[in-house]
Amino acid sequence: MKKNLTNMLRSALLILATTLVLPAFADDDNIASNMDILREKVVADKKFVVANNMKLTEAEAKTFWPIYDAYQQDLHEINERMAKLISDYALAYNKGAVPDETARKLLDEAIAVEQAEVKLKQSYVPKLSKVLPGVKVARYLQIENKIRAIVRYDLAAAIPLME
Repeated sequence: MKKNLTNMLRSALLILATTLVLPAFADDDNIASNMDILREKVVADKKFVVANNMKLTEAEAKTFWPIYDAYQQDLHEINERMAKLISDYALAYNKGAVPDETARKLLDEAIAVEQAEVKLKQSYVPKLSKVLPGVKVARYLQIENKIRAIVRYDLAAAIPLME
């Protein structure tokens, strides 16, 4: 059952990752509205996967889900930064050889996005620890990490190397 949930989420995330990359590299403006629909589906699928893997008691669930929702909102801001970074890279890439200055700026932003994600996780550990035992805090962050790894893998496969 867990494998089916993971496969379902992986498919949804693959579609989302592809839609983040395709508009940038394929210049298709009609994908934006479909992206919104896909994002809603991914959010629902992700929450379903988290719920099925967290094994929360009723009391834990009552306090966990508001923190989860806040984390997802903060994570959305990081995702938006990543989408902008991909878009900026696509613009530079589509013009031909990427100038060194542009490459450095893109690299700096990529590292800043990664640092923001680490800082976000660090800021939520105390909040989660107030409402969940340590094992469940770790499990939740493992789930988030696995989901993010799937997205990163699919994005990496779709984004061409800098020339």
